[in-house]
Amino acid sequence: MYAPSTSETASLPAVRREGPVARLAGFVLGGPAVRDLPGRVRRAIEVSDAETEILVGWVQVCAIVTFGTLYALTPKAFPPDVPFAPVPWALAAYSLFTALRLWLAYARRLAGPFLAVSIVVDFTLLYVTIWSFHLQYDAPPSLYLKAPTLMYAFILIALRALRFEARWVLLAGAAACIGWLVLLGYAVATPGAHGITRDFKTYVMSYDILIGAEFDKIVSLAMVSVILAVVVLRARRLLVTATAETIAGAELSRFFAPEVARTIKQSEMAIAPGEGVLREAAILVVDLRGFTTLAARLAPNEVMAVLGEYQSRLVPVIRRHGGSIDKFLGDGVLASFGAVEPSPTAAADALRAVDNLLAVAADWATDRRARGLEPLRLGFGVAGGTVTFGAVGSVERLEYTVIGDPVNLAAKLEAHTKAEAVAALTDDATYARAVEQGYVPPRAKELRPRRAVAGVAAPVGVRVLG
Repeated sequence: MYAPSTSETASLPAVRREGPVARLAGFVLGGPAVRDLPGRVRRAIEVSDAETEILVGWVQVCAIVTFGTLYALTPKAFPPDVPFAPVPWALAAYSLFTALRLWLAYARRLAGPFLAVSIVVDFTLLYVTIWSFHLQYDAPPSLYLKAPTLMYAFILIALRALRFEARWVLLAGAAACIGWLVLLGYAVATPGAHGITRDFKTYVMSYDILIGAEFDKIVSLAMVSVILAVVVLRARRLLVTATAETIAGAELSRFFAPEVARTIKQSEMAIAPGEGVLREAAILVVDLRGFTTLAARLAPNEVMAVLGEYQSRLVPVIRRHGGSIDKFLGDGVLASFGAVEPSPTAAADALRAVDNLLAVAADWATDRRARGLEPLRLGFGVAGGTVTFGAVGSVERLEYTVIGDPVNLAAKLEAHTKAEAVAALTDDATYARAVEQGYVPPRAKELRPRRAVAGVAAPVGVRVLG
């Protein structure tokens, strides 16, 4: 039985195993070591990171517009003796900084140190705004410790999670905790109408400071940061793996017919050897005549150039008529119609493809003569019927292929074209099936009955396609 093998599949890049110290370092530095991945995978992840920073920049722009609008519309409570209102100055400075950050993000020049400074600036703006509350309301600094505006710190921490790097989340959490400690220290150290209390009711109803309440805020900021960092670390690992597999999958798809690649991607269960389906299909075998002799006279790069030119002319035609390239056999091509995906017109599609391929072969011969090169001839064999399509191989390596009498007969008919001194043959049964399916030949196809085809036990009625 004629059932040759397909191309070797490639293996996906794997993230290397790391010890405890390396894992801890990876956690602090932002996840799996991207440097260990192939260059194209690294570049894809870098593009994703750059796009994330652009998104972060626009979120910051929206925040500035929102804060600015609210500040402009709400009544100001600053007393007349306040030397200056810090909020407008802070917003103006932050607007310039964000514009610079967004420009650097679009220019792909946003380096790590600038990202760290950006996080510190985010929390500086927030805490300067919170600090200004006691000036706005002419109250002791302990007033701003009760401001609900602190909740925006959680938004800023979550914003850094968009980058999928734990180090930025941890830096944001550290900035949030340290900043709030500074505000707490300033409030405690500033003399005024407040004291330190342990009573929650007194804390709520007065300017007194409840150290435990401030400790709870810092612990909450720290815990949220650590939890988000763990989530981001896991997400980073998935990002690295998914990016590597996506790129590898795209490359692997080039080794398979698109229909086979789609079948693999859409399979709900893991593909196992020995699984197959019966299909009514047509098989096309193409052979480049005299190529072995020609290849012996050519340099290796010239041999591959001829093959590339030959295959680049045939494959689009086969694909256009619904065919699927099962495999390249050196200077031969095995294609199936209706095997990978069921088709009610498989035989008709195969014969239409051969009609088109014969014209392409003639054009190629003319083109080679015009370039002073030896024209090359092609042989075609087509047979239809029931085939088995499925996965064969072992657990370590699988391939999709077609198996059945039509595969064998198509190969024999292609070889028999030499005996008949023609370019393309099909058996009469396949021809009749194609006509039933709507195939209209461009000209009458000669019937040669009861031909003795090598390798086939009974005589075969053949139709000359070209």
